[in-house]
Formats: sequence, C-alpha cells, structure tokens
Amino acid sequence: MELMSVRLKSQNPYPVLYSFRRCPYAMRARMAILASGLEVELRDILLKDKPAEMIEASPKATVPVLVEPDGTVLEESLDILFWALSQSDPQNWLPTNDDLQQDIRDLIEENDGPFKSALDHYKYHVRFPEKSREDYRSEGETFLAKLEARLSRQAYLAGHKPTCADVAIFPFIRQFANSDRTWFDQAPYPALQTWLEGWLSSGWFTTIMKKRTIWKSDEAGPRFPELD
Repeated sequence: MELMSVRLKSQNPYPVLYSFRRCPYAMRARMAILASGLEVELRDILLKDKPAEMIEASPKATVPVLVEPDGTVLEESLDILFWALSQSDPQNWLPTNDDLQQDIRDLIEENDGPFKSALDHYKYHVRFPEKSREDYRSEGETFLAKLEARLSRQAYLAGHKPTCADVAIFPFIRQFANSDRTWFDQAPYPALQTWLEGWLSSGWFTTIMKKRTIWKSDEAGPRFPELD
C-alpha cells in the first residue's frame, strides 16, 4: 500500500508522532505503532492550541502526523498505520493475501467515506438541520448492519483473527456508539457490540488511551510505547 509523504528536516533520533488522545484517526495510528513495537516520541497536543512545529511539518494541521528522523512526513492515519505494520507486524495485522487486502481496503474506504460522513452528521446533527438526527443515524446504520453480518459469522471484520481492518474501524464505531450509548446498547447489533467491547476492554486500548501531559515545545515527549 503506497504511502503519501513529504520531506522535512528533522534532528530527532526517533520518529515523532503528533497525536490527540480522543481522535479516532490518531487512535488507529497509535494502535498500529503499539502493535509494531516501534518506538516513537509521542507529542500529545490540544486541537485548540496546535503547536507551530506540527503545522510546519503538516500545514493541513490535522492529527495524526508522523515525522521520521530523515525528515519524511506522514500526514494520513492509514499511511502511519501501514508504515508501522510494514516494518514490524508481530500480531499479523497486515495480511499478505491480495484478496484479503482488497477486502480490508474496501471496508476501511467505506468507513472513512460514507460512514464517517453519516457519523459526523449524527454526532453534530444540530449543524445539519436538513435531516433529523434519526435520519443521520439510519444512514450510519447501513454500515453497522454490514459489520454485524460479518461479525455474526466470524470473530473479526476480515476473518477469524484481528487485522488492521478492526484496528482502523473500531475507533469510529466507538464514536458512533458514544453519540447515544443508550440507543446503541439496545440496538439490534449484538455481534458488533461484543466486538466493540472486546477492543475497548483490551490492554491495547488501555495503553493508547492513557492520559499524558500535553506536549510543550521546550520539552521532549515521552517514548511510546513506554518500556517497562
């Protein structure tokens, strides 16, 4: 899978990851880096106070952003995910089978496209008065129903073992669920609910969601993942 990158001078011996704790795109990047075992300098930021260093590296100023020691800048969460897993993949989250890779790409594309649009409209429905909140939720349910069908016959989205499809998608399902947790918990998606809870209760998720001090320009960020 091709990575989109640019070059920027860097004096840091570690890759630097700019991240926002609750961003689902940043979550998928941190999950992949954690699973890979690669070590980065983690710079947690506030979206309302983005550091100049991050904006210089990536003028579009969205997280996550990864800056490699050689100056290569990765600005997209999937590029960071595939960058990490292509270097080290002890969990076998990045399959080599071409058909399975295509299936995963198609799932992620639907998640990041039509479902993410429905999610944003559902979560911020007051900004989009053209339709009701329930209408936007119904649009998102198209994807939920597709995932439910898969998970009713297998433990994970792309088969009987976890892959990067699960890692890339579950943060967005979490966000959809949290938009109205009471509704989601009683919705007719038992397999999806079980799958989501499995990821949210995992050690992976606990580790990536640990609260860390907001990065300041005159300080070094912590190493991620932290070494015991």
